[in-house]
Amino acid sequence: MARNEEKAMSSLNRWIAQKRDLERANNLGKSTYVGGALPPSATFGPYAAKKRPKIASEVSTVRECEHWRSELIRGVAQKIKEIQNAALGEHRIRDLNDEINKDLREKSYWEDQIKNLGGADYKAQTKSDGEVYGAELASHSGYKYFGAAKDLPGVRELFEATVVPEAPRKTRKQLFKNIQPDYYGWRDEEDGMLLLAEQEAEHDAVQKEVARWRAEQASRPAKRAKTAKADEADA
Repeated sequence: MARNEEKAMSSLNRWIAQKRDLERANNLGKSTYVGGALPPSATFGPYAAKKRPKIASEVSTVRECEHWRSELIRGVAQKIKEIQNAALGEHRIRDLNDEINKDLREKSYWEDQIKNLGGADYKAQTKSDGEVYGAELASHSGYKYFGAAKDLPGVRELFEATVVPEAPRKTRKQLFKNIQPDYYGWRDEEDGMLLLAEQEAEHDAVQKEVARWRAEQASRPAKRAKTAKADEADA
């Protein structure tokens, strides 16, 4: 029964939003439908009078694909901003979250078509803020929760119950499996560059010690003369 009421409220909310935005569009100009509730303002441009195709592969130009992708990004950004308000109510928050996921999936289709037509590869780039701020459950791969949807009844418990599985511990045999003799330095004598570097370091160390010894030997007569003078003065 509760599910039927939720569906009824969802349909009513969409109908009211579409009726409001259609009336506004009649006054401001032709609008472009972006999925779910219509945008709060009319969209103008070369494709404003054209409805977005349902199948991205039907579009044959990168420019038009970029246009529809941008429309979706703007719509997602607006919905993510709206879903931050927890006072919207559970039904509206669920609807918004579903619409955001639907628009993100459709944006992915347009990005695939752009790549197929020789355009930019958006999926290889950094994820947009709209996708980054969404939280995804391990048991619901591909579906994200945004804003207040993360705190909905039943959703919060799922996030709290999600436990990251620990990586299996490796045995001693697995740890030593890929260790080569180089790890212990058993092949250092076969490395000509390493031997040359060791010889240079050894030569520098010997020269420093020789210079120190000579300095000490040169200073000994002066120390002896100073000590003798001190003894004569005491006598």
